Amino acid sequence: MRYLQKLPHIVLVSMLLIVAIFMTGCGGGGSSTTTSSITVLYTTPDINATDVPLNRNINAVLSVALDPLSVNTTTFTLKKGPTQSSGTTVSGTVSYVNSTMIFKPDANLDSNSTYTATISTGVQNATGTASLATEYVWSFKTGTTIALGPDPVNLGTAGMYTVLAKTAIITAGNTTITGDVGISPAALSDMLGFNVTLDASGTYATSALVTGNIYASDMTPPTPSILSTAVNNMENSYIDAAGRTVPAPQVLAADITGLTITPGLYNAGSDVVINSGGVTLNGGANDVWIFQIGGNLTVGNGAIITLSGGAQAKNIFWQVAGGIGVSIGTTAQFKGVILAQQAVTANTGAIINSRLLVQSAVALNDNNVTAP
Repeated sequence: MRYLQKLPHIVLVSMLLIVAIFMTGCGGGGSSTTTSSITVLYTTPDINATDVPLNRNINAVLSVALDPLSVNTTTFTLKKGPTQSSGTTVSGTVSYVNSTMIFKPDANLDSNSTYTATISTGVQNATGTASLATEYVWSFKTGTTIALGPDPVNLGTAGMYTVLAKTAIITAGNTTITGDVGISPAALSDMLGFNVTLDASGTYATSALVTGNIYASDMTPPTPSILSTAVNNMENSYIDAAGRTVPAPQVLAADITGLTITPGLYNAGSDVVINSGGVTLNGGANDVWIFQIGGNLTVGNGAIITLSGGAQAKNIFWQVAGGIGVSIGTTAQFKGVILAQQAVTANTGAIINSRLLVQSAVALNDNNVTAP
């Protein structure tokens, strides 16, 4: 995925704020990524990505809610070729879910081929008061592989945060977080232990513990509305992961310690444990794992989730429904996106390569948290 020009979240916030000020008296203007109130935040595949699997959807995450009627095969197109003006049109269906425009090809893409995706100026915001000012165009090249496992979970704008929680984010010790942090509907005062400093703009805060920015629901607009959308996307992502039925779910054991697990959709009706022996996820760079856990997930002290064969943490999704949530033990090494209905608690020294997308609270203690 590609963040807009690789810029920090505050640039996006500032851009949207400027647009809101000028919308009453000025026309659109902008570039291929900035429009009158509509911004493409990131895409999958990335711009100029290579070795893209042949059987995945093409996605673009937008900054505002769109009119679903403006999302169709006219406004989102895909061509086989290096430019939008040449090549062969790819047939497919287009949908809009979780702030994301999704192009699903009718058949697998061709191998070792360049494709160009285009989002047209026909895309409108939900109220029909603004359109995409300039076409958004990007290209990528396929590889030769078919990705295994289910389609990735669409995180929408929640995918912009390393930690996103609804009620509280608490830390002790020398915790470090790389990436942006969001909390909503709770306020900045519910960020405990971070010693935050509010920026003069009032739209974000900083902390020595966070390499990135902190956003809270009680900050200056448009931050609250941006967070509200992200939280809604997080909740929808949880529902999406929990409701997956394709491919047919495999039974996930209550104790997966010592196992080597290949890509796929796995379901456990109750608690799941990974003890100190750890677990290995073996698969390719584009393969996907979704774990549907009806109870709690407990990762024991010293347990390591090992990735082999090129597997990537961003393609692993732990959907956890239990009333306690996720507990990560002392010095454990956790990998994969967490979608938790309740809390996530990380104990002393745990290293976490994850997005913590939590519908309750996050409690950290001397942890290193980085987005996959």
